[in-house]
Amino acid sequence: MSQAPETEAHVDHAITRRMGDREQVEQTADRIRDELLLTLEELDRRRTRATDVRYHVNQNKDLLITVGAAALVAVGLGVGLAIYRARHHDERVRRQRRRALERAWAHPDRVATSIEDRPLGAELGRKVVMIFATSLATAVARNSIQTLVPSRAIAKVPADKDKKS
Repeated sequence: MSQAPETEAHVDHAITRRMGDREQVEQTADRIRDELLLTLEELDRRRTRATDVRYHVNQNKDLLITVGAAALVAVGLGVGLAIYRARHHDERVRRQRRRALERAWAHPDRVATSIEDRPLGAELGRKVVMIFATSLATAVARNSIQTLVPSRAIAKVPADKDKKS
């Protein structure tokens, strides 16, 4: 390989024709530095905008007004319902007591409940299904825990090494 003088290496390129290698490297480094500074300025601008509450409030003003109005309506309805229930509490208690007395009169053997008796087969079937579902859920949970958490195996020391110590 023959080494040509610095200026001859760049004869073909119009931009770098009269530049040496060092000048080219410095110009490239300056260009990259300028691009990096521009990128950092843009990132700083975006960071400032991302943490600017006023900017986000102005951008989402309609949404904030809608959410605020919905929250006020929900609070108003909750307060109204609480007032209504407080004013009609005695009436509701009387209605519940009347229904309880009607149930007790109709079915004196089942005073505490309003649920109709189910056939024995249906109750047994429901309980068997519940037992099966509970067992299955327990097994799945146990297997999940065993795969997620590695078991701590106690390293056994051979008897020969114990005697040498």
